[in-house]
Amino acid sequence: MRPVDGARPDPVSRLDEATEALTELRDAFTSEEPLEDALQRVAETAARALPDADAVTVSVVTPDQPHTAAATDPRLVALDTEQYDSGRGPCLEAALELKPVRAVIGEHRDLWPEFETAAEAAGVRAYLSVPVILPASDDIKARHIGTLNVYSYTAAAFDPFDEGLMRLFTTAASATITSAQRWRHSQGRVGQLEQALESRAVIEQAKGVLMAVHTCDADEAFKMLVEQSQRANTKLRDVATKLIESASRPAKQR
Repeated sequence: MRPVDGARPDPVSRLDEATEALTELRDAFTSEEPLEDALQRVAETAARALPDADAVTVSVVTPDQPHTAAATDPRLVALDTEQYDSGRGPCLEAALELKPVRAVIGEHRDLWPEFETAAEAAGVRAYLSVPVILPASDDIKARHIGTLNVYSYTAAAFDPFDEGLMRLFTTAASATITSAQRWRHSQGRVGQLEQALESRAVIEQAKGVLMAVHTCDADEAFKMLVEQSQRANTKLRDVATKLIESASRPAKQR
């Protein structure tokens, strides 16, 4: 909590706050968490990690279009958008250089005029943008996966100690985000497998119908389905489904 007299909390207290936030981030994580939920929770716990953080957003910077994936205060998403639209600002600088960017509003007016003007209008006085980096491994280089943008209405909000704390925090955050990405990928693979199994079941039923009607074997029945699929330029599963529906209808409805 921020002291009533305006003085900054001592380093030990700030370290305790960050430790509690890291613990919460670790304990709340589940491998089944969608990426959007993981990013939102990262933003919320980051806001609690620093006593002077009034809002945190998470920028995902891609070659196509940067976007804000999570925010503790939707009103400040506009500050991120100003950077995306102008192509410059602290969150983009942090993503490009893979280094934290910390400053007081007014210090970089020449470099990022659009962002500085919007931040000043919103009452923001200091900011700290810290990249979330997927560490390098044997076969890939270090990769930027997002940027934590910490905003404060207090000019003296952030110092080198806070920057160090956020470096530690983003190390834990990268594990949460990448695990969520892996879960999403695995869910996609599971969905594809389930669809394939369902398609196979339908096709097997359709083959059974053809085998009974035409007194043929499984290979011949499958060949009939394939030929019909090609003639109608329709997926094999759809042809099989239509055949089963037709065979299931009463004779009067056929």
